[in-house]
Formats: sequence, C-alpha cells, structure tokens
Amino acid sequence: MKVTLSIIKADVGGYVGHSDVHPAMLSRAREALAEAKEKGIIIDYCQAKCGDDIALIMTHDKGPDSEEIHRFAWETFEAVTEIAKELGQYGAGQDLLTDAFSGNLRGMGPGFAEMEFEERKSEPVICFLADKTEPGSWNFPLYKMFADPFNTAGLVIDPSMHDGFRFEVHDLIEEKKIIFSCPEELYDMLVFIGAPSRYVIKHVFRKGSDEPVAVTSTQRLFLMAGRYVGKDDPVMAVRCQSGLPAVGEVLEPFAFPYTVAGWMRGSHHGPFMPVGTDWDTPTRFDGPPRVVALGFQLKDGKLVGPRDMFADPSYDNARRRALEIADYYRQHGPFEPHRLPLDEMEYTTMPAVVEKLKDRFVPLVGAERDH
Repeated sequence: MKVTLSIIKADVGGYVGHSDVHPAMLSRAREALAEAKEKGIIIDYCQAKCGDDIALIMTHDKGPDSEEIHRFAWETFEAVTEIAKELGQYGAGQDLLTDAFSGNLRGMGPGFAEMEFEERKSEPVICFLADKTEPGSWNFPLYKMFADPFNTAGLVIDPSMHDGFRFEVHDLIEEKKIIFSCPEELYDMLVFIGAPSRYVIKHVFRKGSDEPVAVTSTQRLFLMAGRYVGKDDPVMAVRCQSGLPAVGEVLEPFAFPYTVAGWMRGSHHGPFMPVGTDWDTPTRFDGPPRVVALGFQLKDGKLVGPRDMFADPSYDNARRRALEIADYYRQHGPFEPHRLPLDEMEYTTMPAVVEKLKDRFVPLVGAERDH
C-alpha cells in the first residue's frame, strides 16, 4: 500500500506565554482530525504537541503537497486560533502569516514534513517534534543515523545498508538544493550541514531509488515574514528497521544533548534536551530547547501508537547534561556563544540599534589602526 505521512505544525497561541498549549485548543484540533477521518480526507491521525506548538500527524493517499490536506490543516489552525483568541492566549495565530489559504502551505507559516512511500510488512516510523529551535537542528542526528557507523552499526554489518544513503540538502537563503551520495561525498556534505542556520537536510533517500526514508520541515518563519515572529520549531519523520537504521540507532543521537539555535526569543544557543511528552513544556528562559519522539507502527495507513520513545530513564543522563550545559550557557548572559552571532540577529533589535548609532561610528586614525 502506498501511503503519505504528513506532519503539519503551527504555533497559534501559547499557554502560558510560550510554554504550552491550552487543552481546549488541543480538543478543537482533535475534533477537526476526527471529522476529517470520518469524511475520508485522511486515513488516520494523531494530534500531538511539543511546547506551544500543535502538530497534526496524518496518513492519507493524496501525496505530498496535497491541496486538500494543506487546506484542511490551515482551516484547522484557523479554528484553533479562534479558541486561542477567546482564551487570551499569547501570540494567538502567530504562525498564520497570511489571511487566506492559497493552494498549499508554502510561505504561509505552518511547518510541514511529508513523504510518500510503499508501506512495508512492518513499518516502524518515529515522528520527532521540537520546540524553541530551528530546522537545521535535525542535521546532526540525521548525519549520525544515516552516515555515522559509530552511531549506526548497520552501516557496517547490514548488507542492505552498507552502500549508504543519499541526502538532499537545501540552501534556505538562496533557495537551492543539492544531493550528496554518502559515504563517498560525506566530507563535502559536512562542509554545508555543519552550518545549520543556512543549510538543512530536507530528505534522506535509499540509494538506487528515490524512496524517501526521512523528511524534515525546512520552513523558516523570519525568511517568510521579513521580521522575527518566533522560532521555527521543526518536525521530522524517520522510517526504521529492515534495511534502515534500527529504532535504537535512530534515537541514539539524542543521547547527546548537542547545541542548537533558538531558546529565548529565538536568539540564543542551548542544549537540545530529549524529553517525554509529560516534560515538553519549556519554561526556564523559555527553554531549554527540547525534542519529543513519538513512535508508531504503520499498518494499512493506520497509526498504531504513539509510544513515547524518550519517556525512558536511559535518557536521564542526557537530560542531566542538558541542564548542566544550560547553566553554563546562561552564565554568558548577552554574550556569545550563548547569544547568536550578529549575522543571525538580523530580525531582532540589532538593525534598529545599528541604525540609531551609525553616525557615532568614526574611522580609526593613526596609531589607532595598528592592530
């Protein structure tokens, strides 16, 4: 059976501040999903969240970029926004950047990750939802899952994985893409994906075919809106087992709380903390950034699950380290490396401050230039 898995997310109102989603908003989203299933728009669904973002996880047979699916998601977020406004939620509708739906969600604010594939006899899929970070946050774990034999033993010992995978990398600034074949082009790829604020892994494919095995959301709100409107809070779906990384290999990169951009006002670096769904509500300095993992077995398009994959004591050390790293970063206050570098502060107050003070900068003269 050929099935499309779509994860579509948006922040349409925070409870309280940027920390959570009000239960009434989640209830409205579930109602809409149930109605869509009853009408045959979708096969199955799971309503999920991370922090102040609502995620619609759906299966259907309409392919990626379906106008019907995207319209449904948009209208659902509009309906949830009305609840947010009634309850005075913070930033109600903030991810809805236009007034009306126009064919698909590209450039409209909500983030989405979609892939169409032939369902296998057993189809384990993990859906990752993040809060207080950016799309490039998935670069490190995708590299570890599909290209690093120290993480994924199958790259060495599983004949069906030994040839490696192909990575589609997007340049979000110049809106271009390139495909790297790994492991032979691994070093070339690392030059780019090591700069996750600009270069983002969008898809991972099996070698020898165009079959997608992982997909991420790559929407960046500030590039769409031309101003800072909140961090992008990306989502990702990864297929597992039977010629792909095992579930444990897909989860293993998150045992290291690596540094990502985002956190408070989208302008700080911090540790990426893996948490169970009971702890997905960031409050310390509006963070630290966090990620949840929902596991499903897909059968005939039905989502059997979810299983809360990070609700496991084996990630306690990662959480403990993340809190220690958070302490370290916070002690820097407004200084780098906690605060993002200037070239990533373009959509904060920085341009206004530079403009205000531009006439007070004077050229260095004489001995002042000897540096």
